[in-house]
Amino acid sequence: MTKPEFPDGIAETLNDIAASLAVLSGRAERAAPDFDAAEAFVWEGATGSLKPVARVNRVNLSLLKGIDAVSDQLLQNTEQFARGMGANNALLWGARGMGKSSLVKAVHAHVNALGDRDISALKLIEIHREDIETLPALMKTLAATKSRFIVFCDDLSFDQGEATYKSLKTILDGGLEGRPANVLFYATSNRRHLMPRDMIDNERATAINPGEAIEEKVSLSDRFGLWLGFHNCDQDTYLAMVHGYAEHFGLTLPEEELRARAIEWAATRGARSGRVAIQFIRQIAGENGQATEIA
Repeated sequence: MTKPEFPDGIAETLNDIAASLAVLSGRAERAAPDFDAAEAFVWEGATGSLKPVARVNRVNLSLLKGIDAVSDQLLQNTEQFARGMGANNALLWGARGMGKSSLVKAVHAHVNALGDRDISALKLIEIHREDIETLPALMKTLAATKSRFIVFCDDLSFDQGEATYKSLKTILDGGLEGRPANVLFYATSNRRHLMPRDMIDNERATAINPGEAIEEKVSLSDRFGLWLGFHNCDQDTYLAMVHGYAEHFGLTLPEEELRARAIEWAATRGARSGRVAIQFIRQIAGENGQATEIA
C-alpha cells in the first residue's frame, strides 16, 4: 500500500502534531537533556523538550532600585534552596514594570555567582503560560536529575473557563508526587490571586455554593509560600532608577537636564516604573550614539 502524498509542509505539520500528542500522552521517548549546555532553558511543551538559552536577557541585581525588601526575601529564599535548605515557591505580584521578572533572573545569576562550595549551581527553566498543562511532564524530567532548578513562569494568570490552573495546584502542593525536592516554582503576575476580579465575582454570583467555588479558584495563590508584592514607585524612587542606569551606561547628560527629561518622559507615559526608566535611558543613550546592552 503506497503512502499518501501531501503538499509541501503538510507532512511535517502532521508529524509535529503526532509528536506532540505522544508527549502529552506520555508515550514518547525523550532524550535526556544536557543541562551542562547552558544555565537557562526554555521548556517547549508541545515537544516535551528543553531548549538551551545561550544568553539570558537580564540586569544586574544592583540595578534594581526601589524593591529592596522583596529583593532580599527572594534572594534569601533562593540561596536557601541552593544550599539544600528549606525554601518556598514564590509568587511575585503587583504593578507592571516594577521588576518582577527582572528580579527572578537577577537573583538566579547572583546566587550562581557566589562561588560558595556549599551552593549548588541552579538552572533556570522558563515555562510559558500556555504550557502550564504540560508542567507535570516537565517535573518528571527534572526530578530524574541531580541538578537543582527554578522553574519560572512570567505573567501567569488564568481567564474565565480555563482549568489548567488545576495542574499547577497539584504540582505546587498536592497530589501523591507533588513538586520534586530539587525544583522551586517562581511566577510573576499582575494579579494577586492569579484570577481576574470579574471571574471571581462571576463564580460567586453563579455557583450553587459560592464559598466553595471561590475557594477553589483563590486557593491556587495559597500554594505559594512566599508572596512578594510590587507597588508603583514615587518620583524619588523613579529618579533613583534613572540615575542608576545612567551611571551604569556612563551617560554624561547634565544632572538638571537628566532629571527634567526623566520627569517629562514619565509624565507622557502616565507611569513611573523601572521599565519606564530603562526605556528613557535607551532613548537618551541612542541620542548620544551609545548602546544599552545589559549583560
